[in-house]
Parts: sequence; C-alpha cells; structure tokens
Amino acid sequence: MVICCATSFLFSVYGNDTNTPRAHLYLTKASTPIAVSAFNGFELANAFRLAEFRKLIMSGDAEIFIDQYRQDISDGRIVEYPCNLAETLKKAHQLSASLTVEGGHRGFDILHVAAALEMEAAAFLTFDHLQSRLAQVVNLKTPLKV
Repeated sequence: MVICCATSFLFSVYGNDTNTPRAHLYLTKASTPIAVSAFNGFELANAFRLAEFRKLIMSGDAEIFIDQYRQDISDGRIVEYPCNLAETLKKAHQLSASLTVEGGHRGFDILHVAAALEMEAAAFLTFDHLQSRLAQVVNLKTPLKV
C-alpha cells in the first residue's frame, strides 16, 4: 500500500512544531515507507529555508533538516516515487477546476494530492485540514486527524 504525504507532515517530522510528536508517533507505527514526489522535496527544502529566513529556526538548521530528509530517502525510510509531471499537472488542473472554488484549495496542496493519485496511493498524510478534505474527496484515506 502506497502512503503519500504533504509537506506539512514532512516539516513536522524534521522541524519542531506542534505536530512533531504526532508525526513521530505515526512513523514509529508505520509498516511501510512514506512515498513522496519531487514536489515534496522541493517544497520541503524551500519551507525550511523560508523558516530560517523568518528566524523560525536557527541559522544553518534548514540545511541540516534537508540533509536529514535526504538521508531518510537514502536509507529507504522515505521513497521518492517518479511522477509524470505532465500527467500530475493535468490531474491538478482538473482538481482545481472542480474543487477549488468551493473548497478554497492552494496550488501546492492540490499538486501533492494529484501526485498521490498518480502514484495510486491509498492514503495521504497531512496536518492541513483543507488538504485533508481534498484528499478525502478524491477517496484517499487520511489517517491523521486534523
């Protein structure tokens, strides 16, 4: 079973925020690696650098957290699945057209859900309540309660 995640989940795994204990608890119980797309890696690295810019994390922590993420990919705890960019964007456009006006979804949130669908994921991990609703609408299980 493929379990994908949003960047909010990954940020909590490596950073230290209010959801970090829940993210770590989920990982200790997980029986399969977490699947990510290249979109996750890009957005996560940028989120850490932005947090450092905003002084939310200490100077130098962004690169430390990014290195930890890369090490988890290298060690197989996180698996980066290939995603067809054209197909993922096509699916994201469809989701946006049919769901954003009513649901208020952000672009990258839609992109992550579209990538999860392209990877044929069964579940999606996020700490964002709107993204969780989006995932549920497209029949992805959302095991984290937000």
